[in-house]
Parts: sequence; structure tokens; C-alpha cells
Amino acid sequence: MGIRKKQRAEALKTAKKQVAYAKLNDCPISPRKMRLVADLVRGVEVNKALQLLKFNTKHASINLEKLVLSAVANWQAKNEGVSIEEANLFIKEISVDGGAMLKRLRPAPQGRGHRIRKRSNHVTVILGSTINQPTEETK
Repeated sequence: MGIRKKQRAEALKTAKKQVAYAKLNDCPISPRKMRLVADLVRGVEVNKALQLLKFNTKHASINLEKLVLSAVANWQAKNEGVSIEEANLFIKEISVDGGAMLKRLRPAPQGRGHRIRKRSNHVTVILGSTINQPTEETK
């Protein structure tokens, strides 16, 4: 293994330590409703985001709160011995994508049926931390 290849591998390893993610698949809420709550916490510091989600009245906030806590636990598993307060964790990225759709029929007049689409979504949360970020002077 060459020297440059090894250095690049080390740099990637340290960069991956700063980022943790969690994914929620097939959540039975429509993506549009979930995006309303996800937009509230995008780019926000983790403790503030958890408070926002805890006191939000929307049903989607319960699932998102659990997902953010899971991402924090994943970050702690990667960075043992570092406290969350020192790391300044924030929600770097949050994306809500459409999932599988359950198609149902509702009775309609004159023997017809109207289609009901029960939508679900996939949510991905990526946490970033500002601890030990390389600056321009250290390069």
C-alpha cells in the first residue's frame, strides 16, 4: 500500500468518525406530513432539535425524535470517550423520501370505487460534529 493511499485512508477514517447516520424505513406517515416536521430541525443543534420534536404536536415528531436519538447513539458508538456537549452535534442532513404505497378501494356512487393511496416514507438523518475539524491553517 502506497504512502498516499494510506494517508487518504486515514483521512477518510477520521472524517467518517465525525458523521453518524440513522435511517427509518417504511414509516406509515405520508412524506409530505413528515417533511413539515423534518424542515423544523434541519441544520439545528441536536439538543435543541430534540426539544423541538418533544413538544411538537404533530404525530410525525414522535418518530423523528426516536430517529435522532438513534443517530446520537450511533455517533457515541463511533466516538467513545467524547461527550456530546463537547462535540457540538448538529443535524447536518435530513431527507424524507417516498416509500411503498398501500392501495385500497373506497366505495363510490353507482358501483364504482375510488382508489385510496396510503403512503409511507423513508427518513435518513445524518449528524455532523464540529469537533476536531481540520482548518485551513492546519493543512
